[in-house]
Amino acid sequence: MSNDEIIYRQMLNAIVEHQLPPGARLPEDRLSEAFGVSRTGIRKVLQRLALEHFVVIEKNKGAQVNHPSKAEALEVLDSRILIEPQLIPDLLTHWNAEHSERFRIMVTEEKHAEDSNQLADSIQLTARFHYELATLAGNKVLASFVQQLCYRSSLILAAYGTRGSVGCECGDHSELLELFDKGHADEAQNWMTHHLKHIKSSLILESKADENIDFQRLFGR
Repeated sequence: MSNDEIIYRQMLNAIVEHQLPPGARLPEDRLSEAFGVSRTGIRKVLQRLALEHFVVIEKNKGAQVNHPSKAEALEVLDSRILIEPQLIPDLLTHWNAEHSERFRIMVTEEKHAEDSNQLADSIQLTARFHYELATLAGNKVLASFVQQLCYRSSLILAAYGTRGSVGCECGDHSELLELFDKGHADEAQNWMTHHLKHIKSSLILESKADENIDFQRLFGR
């Protein structure tokens, strides 16, 4: 694993686990000192995080952890609740044993991340599970929209979520796959609706940025 990748993973984990809270400033000089690398190396990592919407970079202001509004958080989850269950009947017309096996592998990866307390990986894996399911429905426009909503949900969970937001407290994805295998569309729709509503209710819509973050303690080598 490259040095840039190691720094990226450490910063992403710190954002997702709220060690770097929404709105926290990310000064290149202090991060460079903490990681023991050049500011150019830090800038590359910050730009990558910005492309994934976990960080915002503003001219003359530098970088900070992105801070989705509370209204945005609720609107994104409400949009998913409206759309994703409705895709299930069409999804089931394409469902087969190969799909079942592929998605069960994803569930195994999710459980491994959860058991290993890898919250950042858990958030990214659950997003992938949902938007790859949406692609099976055959509507490319809606699938693309769901994909964007899932990416935005990843940031929202990083800002306002808890471990319960991506763990079994919100429902084990393998339960959904069992319903797909049996062709139970109505039950699967109800499961998905409940699942997404539970994620929404798990959000803690209060978060304060700490302007006195000790980057050396957090990332020092």
